[in-house]
Amino acid sequence: MIGLVAVLVVTAVAVLFALSLIVQRLLHVSAPNEALIFSGRVRQVGRREVGYRVVRGGRALRTPLFEVVDSVNLTNIAIDIEVKGAYSKGGIPLNVHGVANIKLPGEEPLLNNAIERFLGRSRIEIMRLAKETLEGNLRGVLAQLTPEEVNQDKARFAQILLEEAEHDLNRMGLVLDTLKIQNITDDVGYLNSIGRIQGATVRMEAAVAEAKAKADAASQQALNWAASEVAKVDADLAIAQQETQKRIVDAQTRRAAMIAEAEGEVAAQVAQAKAEIERQKARALQVKRQLDADVVQPAEADRRAREEAARGQAAQLIERGKAEAEALRRVVQAFGAAGEGAREVLVLQQVIPLLSEISGARRPLKVNYVSVLPASNGGAGDDFAKATIRAAEQIKAATGVDLAAVARRMQAPAVAGSKPKA
Repeated sequence: MIGLVAVLVVTAVAVLFALSLIVQRLLHVSAPNEALIFSGRVRQVGRREVGYRVVRGGRALRTPLFEVVDSVNLTNIAIDIEVKGAYSKGGIPLNVHGVANIKLPGEEPLLNNAIERFLGRSRIEIMRLAKETLEGNLRGVLAQLTPEEVNQDKARFAQILLEEAEHDLNRMGLVLDTLKIQNITDDVGYLNSIGRIQGATVRMEAAVAEAKAKADAASQQALNWAASEVAKVDADLAIAQQETQKRIVDAQTRRAAMIAEAEGEVAAQVAQAKAEIERQKARALQVKRQLDADVVQPAEADRRAREEAARGQAAQLIERGKAEAEALRRVVQAFGAAGEGAREVLVLQQVIPLLSEISGARRPLKVNYVSVLPASNGGAGDDFAKATIRAAEQIKAATGVDLAAVARRMQAPAVAGSKPKA
């Protein structure tokens, strides 16, 4: 029994050891910088079938008798690119030296292209093929650019070359990581001439820039001076505005004070006027009362007295009129009863009271002058003279015309015209 157990144990150990050897020989582990290609079994990749499978950065078991395992190195391959006498645009031959870094891709589908083209080939063969491809692309790109463009903008030249070469390398199953142009020369001295021209251009541009800088400095200095002057003017203007504002505030303050003072004076005058009005009202009332006492009441009393006197006189006149009317009625009755002799009696009654007025016995007599007529001798001439003098005196007394004076004025010119000539 013990022997059987020992045999089983030994057998198990032997089996395990054999299995470990088998697994060790069939298990393959991929490093991070390589890819394992298991060839021999068909699998579907997209729309096509391939006879391999890829393991990258992992492990897998190889099917014995049906699969073969190959390793692909994914590290970078540095390629030194050098092209001599490559004609650029314009027919100038150039010499270009650069460095490129390529590698086999680690992802599908580019890895499938690399496996189909480079599986089993050495890195030297891959480097040679990639170098020839890059140099061909370099010559093609140089034919599209002028020497000035190649020399002045190497980064753009490298970018165009990178875009041109990357397409071809990807189709081959290679990845172009970097591409740097280190040096560009020519055997005819064209680039040196360009350099001298560029140097002269640079010096000219530097002189122009210096002149512009000086002009800009002078212009800036003038602008700064103008700005300082404007700032001074603005400061003076601000000061003037502040002074004006201060004056306005002072004027407004004085205006308010003057308005308040004027309002106070007007209020005092109004109060004084009101007091004067009240005083005048009181005085008017006093004058009215005094006028009523001194004038109105006496006038009213006089009016009433005159009215009473007038009424009395009117009553007397009425009574007198009544009496006269009664007397006149009686006279008319007596006149009617007396007959024709009553008219003469009535006339005499009316004329007799007027005789004293007519004769002038009741008025004083004033004698202005007395004319004495000559005594009459009984002749006819004396009567005529008296009559003439009497008539002249009567006319003078009645009308004021002195006939004797008129006759003397008429006689004076006649006497003057009758003088003898000398």
